[in-house]
Amino acid sequence: MTKILLLEDDLLLAETLTDLLEENGYEIFHAPNGQQALNMTFNNKFDMYLFDINVPLIDGLTLLKELREADDLTATIFLTSHKEMLKNAFLNGADDYITKPFDSEELLLRVNALMKRIKSQKKECINLLCHDEMHKTFFYNKEPLELSKKEYDLLLLLVQHINKAVPKELIVDALWNTSESGSEGAIRVYINRLKQLLPHMKIENIRGIGYKLVS
Repeated sequence: MTKILLLEDDLLLAETLTDLLEENGYEIFHAPNGQQALNMTFNNKFDMYLFDINVPLIDGLTLLKELREADDLTATIFLTSHKEMLKNAFLNGADDYITKPFDSEELLLRVNALMKRIKSQKKECINLLCHDEMHKTFFYNKEPLELSKKEYDLLLLLVQHINKAVPKELIVDALWNTSESGSEGAIRVYINRLKQLLPHMKIENIRGIGYKLVS
């Protein structure tokens, strides 16, 4: 079931929206303030965010900015009565907005349209390994892989060069910035970790060059 995080401090409106969306097949998680919404993103993976802007503790704009900076690309619709804030909403990563007051049909149309667009973006798969680019997640045998950022970046690099050797120098450049120092030993640690997570896929060590993911 599609999971939506609703950030709305007007409890009556939140209850009305929850009832409406649940009646149309969505699973709703409600947060009355931005801090609670942020906490909920740590423990759940949502398909969409519906954020009011003027809410307690962390406002909707700041919350989305923080999520985007943490590479959370979850589709987001803002609910707002302040049109002057819309420019900042889009600058902070919003996908759409709906102006208060709005009717139920308009909200459903926008939610359904955005969800349809999301679902049309198919996962790219290599055998049992699939990549969801929008959510920056890899799945193996339909189960999400728990990867660190460097493990994710390394696996993405191998997938992008499937069946081709990826030089160690390219791996270092992709995994470490100029202020960090990468090493072949660290790369081997990440490669071994990926081998454990992908038992039916082959990652070859190309002696003197780098590594290759074989389809």
